Amino acid sequence: MPHVTVEHGSGDNPVYQVGRKSFVFFRNPRPDAFDPETGERYADVIVFWVESEADKQALVQDEASPFFTTSHFDGHPSVLVRAGRIGELTVREVAELVQDAWLSRASARRAAAWLSAHPPRAGS
Repeated sequence: MPHVTVEHGSGDNPVYQVGRKSFVFFRNPRPDAFDPETGERYADVIVFWVESEADKQALVQDEASPFFTTSHFDGHPSVLVRAGRIGELTVREVAELVQDAWLSRASARRAAAWLSAHPPRAGS
């Protein structure tokens, strides 16, 4: 995606930004995302911005999917995915997830230019 910079968070985790706005970042282990059997904090959580609450709910409603959220992210336009489960998604799904995250945070001008150069495919 164009105009992307990479910053590093407090745990040296990568934070991908467009126009100084984060759209994907690798989260430090936090108490709200943990293995329900062991209580161990997940060390591999990736946060993806989404366009709307409806988009978020569409991704997290299926408990079998790799997407989830926590109460920490209530009202926040993002979904969580464990890196250990990213392989459950196709390359196309991951690319679409990153593109949609970027589009949700890019300026209107940058988003329009991207969409003009990369029109959605039928069935997308």
